[in-house]
Order: sequence, then structure tokens, then C-alpha cells
Amino acid sequence: MMVRKALDWLYGGAERLAMAALCLIALLASAQVLGRVADFVLGLMGLPPYGFLVPSLAEIAGFLLVGASFLALAGSLRAGAQIRVTLGLSALSRRKRRVAEAFVLMAGVALSGFFFLYAVRLAADSHRFNELSYGILPVPLWMPQSVMALGIGIFTIALLQDLIAVLRGRQPSYLSGDSVEEL
Repeated sequence: MMVRKALDWLYGGAERLAMAALCLIALLASAQVLGRVADFVLGLMGLPPYGFLVPSLAEIAGFLLVGASFLALAGSLRAGAQIRVTLGLSALSRRKRRVAEAFVLMAGVALSGFFFLYAVRLAADSHRFNELSYGILPVPLWMPQSVMALGIGIFTIALLQDLIAVLRGRQPSYLSGDSVEEL
């Protein structure tokens, strides 16, 4: 029970970080737009434009969006908000469906675990070689890559938790959100 609470805290924390990243994108884009509006108004008044600029806004927003997307994976899986094609599963008996769910979850754990390991390697290599993004504001690439790896790692843990639940004969977390939509 204590582990489940810790994992729920982990998933919730990742979702809150994803939300903060999206809010930061909105804040930075709004600042850029307001700066352009202010320059336009100053031009109408015959004054020189201030030239407000959020340096490397497109790159930073892209990095934040990647972080938000990957950090939200585990929470959206557990809420049943991800698209799952259940047409084939609905034709199976309960026992065969459980076997199929276990097989798919094993494949998911293997693939996301593989992706996690290589994302960690990518971030470590970027840190070792001091790779920077192009643009006005050079951002060390290991930073957004580490956030991506963290999100994938948390997603892998969520898949593993659901796999263990299915193997124990319990219902996986994503089935509680099945009322969202099935294809």
C-alpha cells in the first residue's frame, strides 16, 4: 500500500510538472505577443519600438512541449485517456483477454524500457559532449533530454505496475477510464 501511494505521488508530480511546462509555454508566448502589441502601439504613437523579445522562444517552447508530453504519459495511461484499440480484445473471452493484456503490457514495458535506456544515454552523451541548441539562447541539450528520459522512465514504471496487476489477476489502472472512448 505504501508503494502504491508513493507511485501515485510520482505520477501526480509528473503530471503537475507537465502542467507547469504548458503554463510556462503560454506565459512566454503571451509575453512575446504583448511585446509585439506594445511595439505596434508605440509605433502608432510615433515613438520608437521597444523591441521586446523572448530569446529562443520557439526552441524553449518546443523543449517545454516535449517535457510536458513525456511527463504526462504515465498519468494519462493510468486515467485511461490514451487511445487503445480494443476491437480485437472485445471478441476474446475474459481469460484470453487477460493473457493478451499481459502480452501487450510486457511488450510495452520492454519497448518503453528500451526507449528509456537510450534516452538516458542520449542525455548523458549530450552532457559529455556539451551539446547546445542553436539560437539566440544556447540551451544545453541534456536538460530537455533528461526530462524526456524521466517521463519515459515514469511511464515504464506505470506500465510495469499495470503488468503486475494483470499478472496477479487484478484490473489494470487504465480500464477504470474505459468510459472515455474505445475504438
